[in-house]
Parts: sequence; C-alpha cells; structure tokens
Amino acid sequence: MTSMHPLDLIPYFRRWPGSPARNLLYTGIWNTLLALFLVVVNRMFSERSGTFWADLYPSLVLSNTIGYLIHGAMTVTSPLLQAWPARARGLPRLLFYVVLVAGCVVLGTVLGSALLKGVNPLHYMTRGAAMTLLPFALFTAIFMFAVFVLGERRIATETLALRQREQIASAAQLVAEARLRSLQAQIEPHFLYNTLANVVGMIDTRPTQARHMLERFIDYLRASLDASRADSATLGAELDLVAAYLDVLAVRMGPRLRYRYEIEAGCRDIVIAPMLLQPVVENAVAHGLEPKVEGGEIVLRALRQHGQLLIEVSDTGAGLSGAPVKPGGGVGLSNLRARLRSLYHGAAQVQLLENQPCGITLRIVLPLTESLPSTNPAP
Repeated sequence: MTSMHPLDLIPYFRRWPGSPARNLLYTGIWNTLLALFLVVVNRMFSERSGTFWADLYPSLVLSNTIGYLIHGAMTVTSPLLQAWPARARGLPRLLFYVVLVAGCVVLGTVLGSALLKGVNPLHYMTRGAAMTLLPFALFTAIFMFAVFVLGERRIATETLALRQREQIASAAQLVAEARLRSLQAQIEPHFLYNTLANVVGMIDTRPTQARHMLERFIDYLRASLDASRADSATLGAELDLVAAYLDVLAVRMGPRLRYRYEIEAGCRDIVIAPMLLQPVVENAVAHGLEPKVEGGEIVLRALRQHGQLLIEVSDTGAGLSGAPVKPGGGVGLSNLRARLRSLYHGAAQVQLLENQPCGITLRIVLPLTESLPSTNPAP
C-alpha cells in the first residue's frame, strides 16, 4: 500500500516510481489541491469579502494536518492491510478504512483549528464538536476508500496486461524454436541419405575417402545433436559444426567446393543462438555453388564492430539471379529473421548483399551478449 498514492490515478504522476519520499511529497501536493478546490468552490457559492489568501491559508493548514495524519496512519497499518485475507476484503476492510480515516479527520481538524486559533486542542474535544465533524469525517473516509479501491483495480489491470504480454512473447519464442526444430528434421534426412549413398559408392573404389567422409559425418551428427539440445552455443562450436558439414560435402563435390574462415581473434568464445550458421551455409551450397559447373568458394567471416558481432557467409556461386529455385532447399530468410527477432527482441539484423562479379553475402548482425534468454517458459 505504501507504493500506491491517490495521485497515481493520474497518468502524469505515475512517471516516478513509488517510494516513501515520493509519497510524502505527493501527499503535500494532494492536500494543496484539495484546499484550493474547497476554497474556490466556497468562494463561488458564497459572498466572501476577504482576500483569497485569507481563505486559503486556514484551508491549507487543516488540509495538510488531516492529510498527513491519514498518510501516517496508512503507512503504519500498511503491513496489516497487505496481510488481510482476500476473503475478508469486503465489508470488514471498508469498516476499517472508515474508522481509521474518520478518526484522522476528526483529530486533524481539532489539531489544525487549535493551531490556527492558538488554543488548547482539548478545547475542541467536546461531544458537540465531534458530532458536528462526524458527517464530514465519514464522507472523507468513504471518498478515500473509493480512491484506494480504484488504485488497486488499476494496478491489478496493469499487472494482468503485463503478464499477458510476457506470455505472448514467450509463446512467440517457443514457436520460433519449434520451427527451427522442424526445419532441422527436414534437412537432416536428405543429407543423411545422400551422405550414406556416397559412402557406399566409394567403399570399393576410394576406401580412404569413404572412411574420411564417414568420420566427418559422425563428427557432424554429434555436433548437430548437441546443438539441437542446447539453448545457446559459442561461435567456435557453430564453426566446428559447419566445418564438419562442409568436409562431408567436399568429398562428394571434390574441387567444386572450397571454403575458408576469416575469424577475428576472440570471436570464437562469443555466445550465439545454436544451429544458426549451418542452414545458411547449406543454402549457399544448394543455391550458389551446386548450380555452377565449376562450383565456387565459401568464406565465413566474423568480427566485432561497434558493440556488435558481424558474421558473414559469402560465396562465389550463381548469385541471386542465376540460381534455380529448389523447393525445400534450406531455411528461408524470413524464417531466419523471425528466429533472430524472437531471440534478440529486434536487436539483430539479417542483410543480403550481392557480390561482384558473382555470388552473394549473407550478413548477420548480433548484439554482443554473454548469454541468450531461455527458450523454456517460466514455471
């Protein structure tokens, strides 16, 4: 309760987070606004010969005396109100508010009047004076209770909306990861069948190459399995996975496939999303190098620049216009962008550049981070 204040019902005053010092200041502002309102209304509906300040000064004294008494009482009783059982928050809590606030109104009026007139406060502690103040005290108590109920409902509504946004964001991230797993399931079988078919075909004629291809294929499967089960990976682990993948393809494609790395020192330890590079390299081979008779070269670059990690996959293949469309031939740019948008919340970019004289470069720009948000929903 101490973090909530009647002024929080006004959006402008919610710009500053709740604190005891802020609420103390807000109470003074609230008291002043009430005093101004009462004086203006009183002067509008009655003939007053005195100055505005002559009416405002006693109203300010009484308003602040009553207001800060209520503020102090609410602060002291806040732990009790927060621990109040939910099933007993109807009439019992209303009665508690009425008694507490009404008592503060009566006491504040007595103290404020005594201060203004310079007399003993006990002078006003008579039955007749108390009965005169009782209607005003009850009205004030009910009004304050209504204000606090409105504040609680606003907080409950905002909390529910925040939780719904978090659930939607978590669901979107899970969908993006599910799409990745689905794409992996589609890519692995055809690569598996082609590789095993090539190994069988080379066992009799080129046993050494068949053995090398099978060994690198096992390395690829092991690294791919580890990556598919992880929420994050290092750039070095992703590069090792890609190297095993390209080594398997190099046995089949021979001199038509060449590749090299240009990795800045220290980049291999940077944390990125798992299985991020292999689908991109698979696309470069399927759509860039394989359509060309002479094949080409793939270059993977990584460097840090302006607080970001730049990863480039360049090829000297057929390019954007020379590659035929292959259904199911890898992961599309839209899926890649959707996955990065979900994982990095809009802080990552995917850029497609055309090389000269041929080929394309796919550039991934990632924020430098030590870890990725978990893809598992919060318990």
